[in-house]
Amino acid sequence: MKKATVKIKLEGVRVEDLIGVFDENVTLLNKELGVLLYLDDGFIIIEGESEKVDFAKLLVEKLIDVLKTGELLDKTRILYLIDALSSGEIKGIEKTFSGVIAVTSKGKQIKPKTLGQKKYVNAINENVVTFGIGPAGTGKTYLAVCMAAVAYKQKQVERIILTRPAVEAGEKLGFLPGDLQNKVDPYLRPLYDALQDMFGLETYQKLTQKGVIEIAPLAYMRGRTLSNSYIILDEAQNTTKEQMKMFLTRLGENSKMVITGDVTQIDLPQGKESGLNHATKILKGIEGISTVILTHKDVVRNPIVAEIVKAYTQSEEKTKKENPNVNKQN
Repeated sequence: MKKATVKIKLEGVRVEDLIGVFDENVTLLNKELGVLLYLDDGFIIIEGESEKVDFAKLLVEKLIDVLKTGELLDKTRILYLIDALSSGEIKGIEKTFSGVIAVTSKGKQIKPKTLGQKKYVNAINENVVTFGIGPAGTGKTYLAVCMAAVAYKQKQVERIILTRPAVEAGEKLGFLPGDLQNKVDPYLRPLYDALQDMFGLETYQKLTQKGVIEIAPLAYMRGRTLSNSYIILDEAQNTTKEQMKMFLTRLGENSKMVITGDVTQIDLPQGKESGLNHATKILKGIEGISTVILTHKDVVRNPIVAEIVKAYTQSEEKTKKENPNVNKQN
């Protein structure tokens, strides 16, 4: 195999930001790319097989572009960029990380971390109803809550309404202590956490007491018309067709809906079709309604979570091919 060496001058970025603490970024790149990459007198030197060196050069140049936007590099982001370059989605990707969606109560800027998240955010901005479908860790719920908080702060809406179906994943509500609210609180906890992150605990409590923020089980939505509201339905894969129709028809004037779910985690009884699957099929093509599919590439938790999701997805696809009738109703 033909060998090659290239030199890339480091300009406009800090050396330590590129190579990482204790050279951890360099170590990761060498392992993932199969090259020898090291620092020498202000240059990044890349040695190895010609084809791999060319790939590594493109990647390092893109890493530098990302650093120039003010973003930092970590293992998750580097692995994502390697995957993006491999799949031909690298062009202009640094712009994905530069748009601020929201700012938390502690001053942290929230930005898209993947192309999938960028598409999701754009879809929410451009549509009245957005379905965000993908595995755990892709930011579906958190980004939706962030955008709801921004819409309220900018006086685009008067209320934020968040809801989930209280479907048990392996445990029964009746065995949980307390009244109904106590029983459903564990299902709604991720929504509480996201809102407190955006508003701060004190402001969140005041807005909840005033009815500006409402978090409730899906059953509480029946019979209402939700106007001037930002409405988020989480864990929508666990709605029935009837529940989804009921929810969608609550939409009132000057309101926006975001429906999130993971179609690989359906906890409905055997034989019940997911309302999320059904809705995305029959509503396809309607103006003002958009569906964004997020994948393991968009997982932004610990990098191993993306590998776990990928492994399960591959296993489930294999099972479906070998047993096409398994879980066909879902």
